[in-house]
Amino acid sequence: MSRIGKRPIPVPAGVSVAIDGSTVTVKGPKGELARTLPSEIIVSQEGAELLVKRPSDEERHKALHGLTRTLVANMVEGVTTGFKKTLEITGVGYKAEIKPYGALLSLGFSHQIEYKAPEGVKISAPNPTTVVIDGASKELVGQVAAEIRSFRKPEPYKGKGVKYQGEVIRRKAGKAGGK
Repeated sequence: MSRIGKRPIPVPAGVSVAIDGSTVTVKGPKGELARTLPSEIIVSQEGAELLVKRPSDEERHKALHGLTRTLVANMVEGVTTGFKKTLEITGVGYKAEIKPYGALLSLGFSHQIEYKAPEGVKISAPNPTTVVIDGASKELVGQVAAEIRSFRKPEPYKGKGVKYQGEVIRRKAGKAGGK
């Protein structure tokens, strides 16, 4: 049996879970998330816990068992505490400005990049070189962070670009410099 899949998911007070066939909807203080899960996997609520069960020990069902349990657990965690990713911008003149629709990024190009944030994601900038992405959906927060990072990935010579907080950029030496 899957070690991850068989663990029950605790549902905190203030969070309501609705299971309609293969669709699970979770409502909490940070918002509402809904996801359609594989029809073979059974999600049931017993008291203040959610249980995920699989019909057989087929390889496909084993793989879906742990995945489904983790997806539902992330939904419950997202509507209670939310998820956050922090990006750091390094480079002379590189900065981010927060606009009502999302962010305006200056990343060393001849133009500024307008990034429109999807519904359910909040972008903030405590200072011009730090971007904080908040939201209830772990998948959406990670996708937005990856899209912003993809505009100017950190380069290995000077380290300029957009990187995740705590990410280590492997630096190269550059040219040897002479005869």
